[in-house]
Amino acid sequence: METTIRLKMQTKQELDKFKQYKNESYNELIRKLVYIVKLCENEPKLSQKSIKEIKEARERIKKGEFYTEEEAKKLLGL
Repeated sequence: METTIRLKMQTKQELDKFKQYKNESYNELIRKLVYIVKLCENEPKLSQKSIKEIKEARERIKKGEFYTEEEAKKLLGL
């Protein structure tokens, strides 16, 4: 099931700053943010480590240092 939500332009612009790649959907982005919030609530110490790892991963993605889904499947033999 899908639904439409209304966002103020400022909210959309803030969300856009968290996108890791141009075609990342808002659904993917929001699910990622929800995951991070839950992690922070459940594991506060771990959350700091996770936030650091996420920032590092985002930097690697910006540099193009990642595998596409297709490449990962091939490497894993899927």
